[in-house]
Amino acid sequence: MRPLLSTRICPLCLFTTGSRTAPALCQPWATQRSYAVARGAWKGGRSSSPSRMVLSDDVSRPAAARDGRGRDSEKARRRPGPFGGMNQTEFRGRDRSPGAAPRSQGSQGGQNRDRGKKDERRTKAMKMQSSLATVSYGHRTRMKANISDVESFDQFELLPDVKRAVTDEVLKGMTDIKPTPVQRLAIPALLGQYTGRGPKPKANPGRQEFLLAAETGSGKTLAYLAPAVHALKQAEAADPEIAKYREYFAQQREAMQAPDYTGPREFEPHPTAARPKVVVLVPSAELVDQIGAVAKSLSHVAKFKSVTLSANKSAAVIERGIYSPGGVDLVVTTPHLLSSIADSDPNILSRVSHLVVDEADSLFDRSFSAVTTAILDRALPSIKQLVLCSATIPKRLDNYMVTQFPDMVRITTPNLHAIPRRVQLGVVDVSKDPYRNNKNLACADAIWSIGKDAARHETSVPGEVDVKRIMVFVNEREKTQEVAEYLVSKGIDAVALHRDTSEQRQSEMLGSFTTTEPMKAAIEVSQVPAGKRSLPNTKVIVATDLASRGIDTLAVRHVILYDVPHTTIDFIHRLGRAGRMGRRGRGVVLVGKDDRRDIVAEVRESMFMGQALI
Repeated sequence: MRPLLSTRICPLCLFTTGSRTAPALCQPWATQRSYAVARGAWKGGRSSSPSRMVLSDDVSRPAAARDGRGRDSEKARRRPGPFGGMNQTEFRGRDRSPGAAPRSQGSQGGQNRDRGKKDERRTKAMKMQSSLATVSYGHRTRMKANISDVESFDQFELLPDVKRAVTDEVLKGMTDIKPTPVQRLAIPALLGQYTGRGPKPKANPGRQEFLLAAETGSGKTLAYLAPAVHALKQAEAADPEIAKYREYFAQQREAMQAPDYTGPREFEPHPTAARPKVVVLVPSAELVDQIGAVAKSLSHVAKFKSVTLSANKSAAVIERGIYSPGGVDLVVTTPHLLSSIADSDPNILSRVSHLVVDEADSLFDRSFSAVTTAILDRALPSIKQLVLCSATIPKRLDNYMVTQFPDMVRITTPNLHAIPRRVQLGVVDVSKDPYRNNKNLACADAIWSIGKDAARHETSVPGEVDVKRIMVFVNEREKTQEVAEYLVSKGIDAVALHRDTSEQRQSEMLGSFTTTEPMKAAIEVSQVPAGKRSLPNTKVIVATDLASRGIDTLAVRHVILYDVPHTTIDFIHRLGRAGRMGRRGRGVVLVGKDDRRDIVAEVRESMFMGQALI
C-alpha cells in the first residue's frame, strides 16, 4: 500500500529504456500515438509521464483549457479576485507574516524538518485517494441540470426501430424504463442532438471523438451502442451498393425458385462481408459475450448483423462469422484477435466508421496498448466517430488523449469515481480474536454468515432458498487457488478464477454470476459426510482483478475483499461488482495487521458521504 516514488526505477525498465532499438519498436504501430511507451526519456531520475495507476486529476476538462502539461495553467490559478486563491494544491505564500522577525536557521530549522517528516507520514494515507480524478462541484451540478429533464428514451432522436429495440428487447421486463445518467448525457451527444441545456453541438464533417467516463454499472454499453446502431442504419439506407445488392438478391432468389432454373445456387457476397461498419474492442472474452448479447438483442428489431469474435470460439466459427456471405455490420472482439485477422486481411478495417474502445484504461495499458494503437492507426482514415469508454481514467491515458485527441469531447457523469451509496462497506479486523491473523478463517466465516442469513428467508416453495453469489477478490494470482481450496474444505462451493484459467472455463464460471435469473437450493442437504458442514445456498468465485473489469455481475450482492486493494482504482472496480444498475450491495474488507487501516477508513468514510474517492 505504500505509494511508489517517481525516482525509483525498475531495473527491467532501465534495461528496456537502454534498448530502444528493439525490432518491436520499429513496427508501423510504434509511432507517436503509442501509449505504452513514455513520450520522452527519463530526465533527472524522474519519469516524463505519470504512473499508469494514478488517475487523472481533471477528467472533465478538455485539452483547450489546459496548459502544455495537461493541467490548469499557473496564470489561471493565480488569477486576482476574491476567489483567486482557492483550490490551490501548494502553499504559494510566505512562511511568515509581513513584518515578522526572521526565524533562526538552527534548532528552528530542525523542528521544521521534523514537522515536515511527521506531516509526510500523516498524509501518506491520502496519496492513494488523491490519485483519483477530481471533477469540480460546478461541473457535477451542471451535468445534473443537463440531465434533469430527460425522463424517457422517446426524447432521443433515435430511429423508431432502434427505440423499440431498446425498450422491447434490451430492457425487456423492466417496469420503470428510464435512461441512466450516462445514457442521458451520451446518447444525445453522440447523435449530435441538442437537448436545450449546455453548449450546442458543433457540426463536424470530420471525425468526432468522445470520452465516456462513468461509474461502474451505469449502463455505458447501451449509451454507445444505441447511437452506433442508429448511425449504422442511416448509412445503410443511403448506401447505393447495398440498395443494388438487395435488388440483385430479390431477383436471384425469385429466379432460383423457378423449376427450370439451372444457374448458380449461391448468392454473391454482400458488400459488407468482412467489412464491418462498427467495431467494439473489449479486453476479455467474457466482455465480448456480454456486449455481444446486448448487440444481438438490438439486432432482433433494428435488423443488422452482429458478430462476436473471441478465444472461446474455434477458428472455423470465427472465419464463418466474419466472412459470412450475408455480410457483417457490427463486430465485438478483443484487440489481439482483431489485429491477427487484420494482419492477414488489412482491408477488414477499411469501412469502419464507428470504433468503440471499451474499458479504455485496460486497452491502453501496457498489455494491450501496442495492439490497440495499431488498430487505431489502421482504422482512423475511415472513422467518423471514435468513442473511448471507461469507469476510471489514469493520468497517462488522460495525457495521451490530450496529446493525440485534443478536440475530444469529454462526457463525465456527476458520480464519476464514486462508489454508489447503495453499496455498504463493512470491515473485519482479522488481527483480533477469533481469527488471529487467519484471513482464510475470516473469509469463510463471513461467507457462512451471509449464507445462514439467507437461509432464514425461504422462497415461496417450502424448503428452498435463493442462492447467494459472492465474489472474493485477492491481489495475487497464486492466492486464488489456495483460498478456494480452503473454502471448499469448509463446505462452501468455491472455484478459483485467474489468468491461467482457460477463457472458456472463465465464461462457464461467470455464467451464473451475470444472469438476473434467481437460483434455488434446498435447505436440507443429503449425502453429506457425517461431521462435515455444508452451505448449499452460496456460490463463490475467488478471483483477481481479472473479474473486476466491466463484467456485469447482476446477480452479485456481496463482495469480499480478501486483500486490501493496492489503489483506489481497484477499490472502485472490485466494489463495483455489487450494486449494479440500481441494486443494493455490500462489501466486506478483511484488514490484517500489515494492511493500511487508514486508507480503508478513508474509503469507507467517502462511501458513507457519497463522495468521489479523492
